[in-house]
Amino acid sequence: MNVHAPLSLSLLNAEKAAFAVDVAEALSQYPKKLSPKYFYDEAGSELFEQITKLPEYYPTRAELGILKSRSKDINAIIPKNAALVEFGAGATTKVRLLLDECEFGAYVPVDISGDFLQAQAAELRGDFPGLKVMPVNADFTAPFDLPADVRMMPKVGFFPGSTLGNFEPHEARAFLRSARVILGKDALLLIGIDLEKDEKLLYAAYNDAAGITGQFNKNVLVRINRELDGDFDLESFSHRAIYNKERHRIEMHLIANKAQTVNVLGRSYSFLTGESIHTESSYKYSLERFSALSLGSGWEPRASWTDAEEQFSLHALCVLDRKNSNS
Repeated sequence: MNVHAPLSLSLLNAEKAAFAVDVAEALSQYPKKLSPKYFYDEAGSELFEQITKLPEYYPTRAELGILKSRSKDINAIIPKNAALVEFGAGATTKVRLLLDECEFGAYVPVDISGDFLQAQAAELRGDFPGLKVMPVNADFTAPFDLPADVRMMPKVGFFPGSTLGNFEPHEARAFLRSARVILGKDALLLIGIDLEKDEKLLYAAYNDAAGITGQFNKNVLVRINRELDGDFDLESFSHRAIYNKERHRIEMHLIANKAQTVNVLGRSYSFLTGESIHTESSYKYSLERFSALSLGSGWEPRASWTDAEEQFSLHALCVLDRKNSNS
């Protein structure tokens, strides 16, 4: 690697500059590891929506099933006229189920993909004309401010899709603590968690026959080429997803098919044959382990539901009252 070449950040906006710094750090370390949040530009978001419809990919179907079958139970614990704050808002299929069933006063979708976010918000305004839709373009893994109009309203956080599983355990705790601060002391959090299961089902879900997950994984290289003047040869890298049993997680990697040098913003990075960029981890939890994680992060489990096959779970958490707890 040419470590002396400066990063050309001066002509980049803040979002791309942060992307550039993260990529430089990721490609300079060993093993190489890049945050999965960079999958989600407009193309990446569209590819992920294709993944959710694949026959091998069970989480979306299972979570939708829970939201439909348990809609009355969920509605019973939702404060009336609350602000629904969705962390990492994507397609609106799941949130529409909540908006149809529950009486929310506002919807605040939060995501780093600004164009995709605005397009989805515009559709929801047309379909729910009485609902205040106030998108926030931000990295939901970091602190952000809610719109002034919702600050005095009851808050319900929504974090579907098992995205928390993409975080390392210490990152998951940090996110849950941050969400508690953002939403406030009387908030409720609805969160989807993928459950431990047979390894064959997990392998198939992340190595689909159509190869869409592979395209999604490689999209981060497409972004680097387009946004950071990179010259990754996509054919020189292969998608690989494996299950790490000891850590209870699926790992997604991009594997170099040959020794090569790649250039990004004037810096060069070398790869050995078989070397990996670790692009995503997807942790799978037992109900007990997730309950312990929640309690350790300042949230108290209030209710949880699973699909009929017990592949996926949806949890309702409320802010833990430390004064009345034994911890």
